[in-house]
Amino acid sequence: MPALKVPREKAETVKRKLKKLGLYDGKRRPGRDSNFILLPVLDDPRVHKMGYEVLPIELLLRPERQIYKNLESVLAERFTEEELQHLRRYDVIGDIAVIQIPPELEHRVKDIVWGLRKVHPFIKVVAKKGFHEGAFRIRDYSIIWGENRLTTVHKENGVEIKVDLSKVFFNPRMKGERYRLAQLVKDGERILIPFAGVLPYALVIARYRNVKITAVELNEEAYRLGLENIELNRKRLKGGIEFIQGDAFKVLPELPTFDRVISPTPRGVDALALTLDKAQKWLHYYDFVHERKIGEFGGRILEECKRQGKDCRVKIKKVSDFKPHVFKVCADVEIF
Repeated sequence: MPALKVPREKAETVKRKLKKLGLYDGKRRPGRDSNFILLPVLDDPRVHKMGYEVLPIELLLRPERQIYKNLESVLAERFTEEELQHLRRYDVIGDIAVIQIPPELEHRVKDIVWGLRKVHPFIKVVAKKGFHEGAFRIRDYSIIWGENRLTTVHKENGVEIKVDLSKVFFNPRMKGERYRLAQLVKDGERILIPFAGVLPYALVIARYRNVKITAVELNEEAYRLGLENIELNRKRLKGGIEFIQGDAFKVLPELPTFDRVISPTPRGVDALALTLDKAQKWLHYYDFVHERKIGEFGGRILEECKRQGKDCRVKIKKVSDFKPHVFKVCADVEIF
C-alpha cells in the first residue's frame, strides 16, 4: 500500500488536505524516515499529483484494526461468545493464512476458513499451525484449505520475501521491528546479521539505506531462498548484501568487527558474548525473557560489556508477546 513521503514540518498540513480529499488511509499508522513523515494514503491516481514522493510500503495497522479482530467480528454472527474467546491470533504470509485452532474449535474449521476468506479474499491457502520441530525451529503445518503448498512471496516494507514455511522459520509480526531498525541505520554503515534466515532484516535495511551487510545463516534451505530474495529485490535495494552459509559460532570469529550487529537470536541460543564482541557502536540483541527478569537480562548485558572492556548503555524494548508473562525483547546496546 502507498505512503506519501512528506517533510516533517509540512506533515500536518498535507494530512489535513489528504483527509479533505478522502485520500488518507486512517486504518494504518504514519511512519518515519529521518526528517520525513510517511503518510498512509489510498491507492488513487490523485495521490501522485500531490507533489511528493509516493512509496510502496506497508505501514503498521492501528491496534484496534488488527486482522484477528476483523476475523472475530466476521464470525460473531456464527459463533457463541464462548467460542469467540477461543479464537487465536493468526498471520497472513503472502497469500497463505496461518492459524492455530484449539481443540475447542476443531468442529468449526469450515467456519473459520470461511471467515478468513471473507476478511482476506486474496488468500489461496489456509494452514493450521503445529509445533516447532528440529534445530531450525521449523513449524509443522497442515493445509486445511486451498492449494497444496507452503511456498509464497510475502510483501513487507517495500520488499518481497520468498519463503517456504515447511523448510524455514519466518515471523511476519516483526515487520514493524525491521522497519524500526532500518530507520536507525545510517548510510555507509557496515552491518552484521547472524541467524539471518531468508534475509528479512537485511532486505528491509538495504531497501532504505546504502550500507554493506554481511549476513550468516546455517539452514541451507534458508540460505538458498535468501539468495533468491537478493535477486528478487535487486532493483529495490540501496545497500549490498553478502550472504554466508554456515554456523554463526564458527563463522563470526573469523570476521572483522562491524559498526552495527543485529542478532535475531533463535530461542534457546546464547550468542550475547559472540555478537557483542563483533559490535563497535551498536548491538541489537533479541531474546525471550520473563517480565520479572527483564532487569536481570539488562544487567547480564552490562556485565558482558564490562568483561569485554566496553562502556555500554542498554535500552530494552518489548517487541511481542511469546507466552503469558514472557516477551520477545530487543536490547539496543550502544557502545561508547
